[in-house]
Amino acid sequence: MSSSLEKLKALTSRLEDKIGQKEKVESSVSDDDKKADTSANKPAPKTVVKAAKKSAKKGIDSVRQENIERVRQLYEKLKIFEKSPDFDKVFIYKAMNLSGISLKEEDFGEVREGKYIQVIAITYEPDKQGKKKAKNISLGYFGKAETLDNTLKNEIIEFVLRWRYEKAFQNLEHYKDLIARVETPVNTLF
Repeated sequence: MSSSLEKLKALTSRLEDKIGQKEKVESSVSDDDKKADTSANKPAPKTVVKAAKKSAKKGIDSVRQENIERVRQLYEKLKIFEKSPDFDKVFIYKAMNLSGISLKEEDFGEVREGKYIQVIAITYEPDKQGKKKAKNISLGYFGKAETLDNTLKNEIIEFVLRWRYEKAFQNLEHYKDLIARVETPVNTLF
C-alpha cells in the first residue's frame, strides 16, 4: 500500500512540475512586470500564491478531463460498455487489472504466451457470513495473447492505466477532504 501511495505522490509531483513548466513557457512577462519584481527574495503575496494554486488546480483539472475523455473513447472502442453499460459506474470498481499482459516495470506490456487477454474489474461483495470478498468481473475478453494485434494491446493497456489514473484522482480528492477535516478546529470536526 505504501508503495502505491509513494508512486501516486511521485506521479502527482511530476504532473505538477510539468504543469508549472508549461505555464512558465506559455506566460510572457512584460518589461513592466520585470521591473516591478526587483526583489526575487521577497515572499510572494498571498494573492499571488492563491492564484498560482488556482492555476495549478485548473491545469490538473484539464489533464484530468482529457484523461476521462480518453477513457470514454477507449471504453467505447474496446466495447467495455457491453459488460458495464453506464460509463460513470465503471469507476465504482475498487481496482482494475489485466490478465495475459504484464504491467510490471520489468516486463511492461509483454504478453504471456498461452494466456487469454482480459480486462478484469475487482469489486468487494459480502459473502454469506457478511465478510467482504474480492470478486473479479471480466469487462472485456480479447482472445489469446499470441493473436492479439499490437495496436489493440496498447489500447487495452492504455484503458487500464488511464482508468487507474482517474481512480487515483478520485482517491486524492477523498484524502484531501479528510485532511481538510483534520485541519479544522477540533470543535468543528464532527
